[in-house]
Amino acid sequence: MNHSVESMPLWLSIPFAVMLLLIAVGPLLFEHWWEKNKNKLLVSLALGIPVAIILIAKGLQHELMHQILFDYIPFIILLGALFIITGGIHLKGDIKPRPITNTLFLAIGGILASFMGTTGAAMLLIRPVINTISKREHKVHTILFFIAIVANTGGILTPLGDPPLFLLYLRSTPFTWFFTLFNEWMFIMVSLLTIYFFVDTHYYRKEVRDKNELEVFSSKIKIIGKRNFYFLAGVVLAVAFLNENYIEAFHHNHYLGFIREGVIVLMAIMSLYYTQNEMRYTHNRFTWGPIVEVAFLFLGIFITMTPTLIYLKENAQAFNLDQPWQFYYATGSLSAFLDNAPTAVSFHNLAMGMTASFPGAKIVGQIPEVLLRAISVSAVFFGAMTYIGNGPNFMVKAIAEEHQIKMPSFFGYILKFSLIVLLPVYILTQLIFL
Repeated sequence: MNHSVESMPLWLSIPFAVMLLLIAVGPLLFEHWWEKNKNKLLVSLALGIPVAIILIAKGLQHELMHQILFDYIPFIILLGALFIITGGIHLKGDIKPRPITNTLFLAIGGILASFMGTTGAAMLLIRPVINTISKREHKVHTILFFIAIVANTGGILTPLGDPPLFLLYLRSTPFTWFFTLFNEWMFIMVSLLTIYFFVDTHYYRKEVRDKNELEVFSSKIKIIGKRNFYFLAGVVLAVAFLNENYIEAFHHNHYLGFIREGVIVLMAIMSLYYTQNEMRYTHNRFTWGPIVEVAFLFLGIFITMTPTLIYLKENAQAFNLDQPWQFYYATGSLSAFLDNAPTAVSFHNLAMGMTASFPGAKIVGQIPEVLLRAISVSAVFFGAMTYIGNGPNFMVKAIAEEHQIKMPSFFGYILKFSLIVLLPVYILTQLIFL
């Protein structure tokens, strides 16, 4: 459906901006009120309902319905299933916290992130990593690199890896296309893991020198709940093959796409049924709070962002973004301080109005491939620049602090880690690949 520019005024984006601003400052300004999920739902409804009413009054109920049915619901189902299934896998045991061991741990997490999601990989490995480094004096740097590698940059190879990629996948980007980002993934992994290894080696040698002998203990790692890997594989296969690229009928009836969501829900239910409650809720300390929080917040985000998406698509040419590197830094800058999922969708909509500026360019996911690459890479990578750039970041920080690891403040994280470690690597990524 086409609309005139006047049909979507910019001021209708104010609720979306307020929603994102509250997500950023809510935990800082009114922590105790904000930590209750029911209050997050109230905020989402208070901002979302008026926007929905205005959209319906303007005859844009189709766009609103698409946002809720074909973006929000699949998004929450996928995140919820990955959260539930990985919550049924427990790593028991410990190993010596040498630099090579810790680096290997982060590398494994960076690989798993693409196939079980950054949230799933982070929640699976954060406690074993904390247990491993528990005897180390310097722990904070390991958690910081864990956030960067496992909770963000590692998840770029599949749409399962990170929420912005899944939303781009829902916009007709083929599942296998994300494997074309392998070079960027390999570069970022090697770069960050190498930096981490040398930093950790420095601290390890200092601790050994100060104590003469670093006290460590080691026991064999044992995986409990292995059956959940089958359910995880079921989710991967559902996302990979139950789509319009393989099933022609999906082109003619978008509602058939919910077959995929049905399979994903089934995998989650089977995980709950076949996983012992003691292992899930006692050993893994599984709680429903994080996924409920995401569901409530993103309900408001997906509704209030609808006017913004329409506005960006209609006014694409006016933004004077006509180079991949411009999309890279624009998407990355907002992904760092807002949530990277709606940011990626916003710039995807902007790019949909830019196809005329790239005559002859290969179109992937409805936009020029070179722009899709810039948006995908920057949304995932720059999500690690702050605690609020990607959902798992705050979750990892909270778990680390539960274990008495003193994490940097919001701005301390940026000044002591993001600007001096991550940003130079991200600039190199752009110079080399974009």
